[in-house]
Amino acid sequence: MVLITGGSKGIGEGIVRDFAARGWSAHFTYHNSHEKAECLEREFSNVYAHHADVTDYQTAKAIVKEVTNQHGKIDCLINNAGITKDKTIGFMNESNWRDVIETNLTGNFNYSKFVSKQMMKQKSGSIINIASISGMIGIPGQANYSASKAGIITLTRTMAKELGPFNIKVNVVSPGFIETSMTEGVNYQDMLEGAPLKRVGQIGDITGVVHFLTSSEADYITGQNFVVDGGLSI
Repeated sequence: MVLITGGSKGIGEGIVRDFAARGWSAHFTYHNSHEKAECLEREFSNVYAHHADVTDYQTAKAIVKEVTNQHGKIDCLINNAGITKDKTIGFMNESNWRDVIETNLTGNFNYSKFVSKQMMKQKSGSIINIASISGMIGIPGQANYSASKAGIITLTRTMAKELGPFNIKVNVVSPGFIETSMTEGVNYQDMLEGAPLKRVGQIGDITGVVHFLTSSEADYITGQNFVVDGGLSI
């Protein structure tokens, strides 16, 4: 059983679809995309949507309890929920900063906290956090987003050290420019000129790595950052 935050669109939707197609029971949270969430539930009999704001601590606790009671355990958590509110630092207001940090980083903490407690009891599990190359190299206009994603990368390493003794793996995937609704209208062609593969990534490029990290072939991997960016960050 897998729990995915932010699973109604973009990379999150791709991850939900991939797990469902592989036969997993896939629970996911969504915030605004009610119609898309319902479509996923209708399309797959093993997909379950939960309306939630990932920044709400008590809602995270309730959802983790609900899915644990339903399935007995949680095999995998994918912390994917994220937003952007891009502004250069001089024009970024408090709301721009707070909303992105709360959704991207605090939301990650909320679900990791409650899922990790369950995984510690069962002495098994895999947590995969979705970060970004923005959290590695910093991208102009994304001070809030870069800070949140850098926090996720370091949080991953800390969690890997804390949870490893309980047979829980924690890794992070850092996408580059992936073709989703979040990147629509972004002029990234100049940046891609410096990338060896010189193309925008596809959602399947991410879901393949996520699947690998849940497989037995990745049983001895934890605390690692898997960068999927066509070489842009090297």
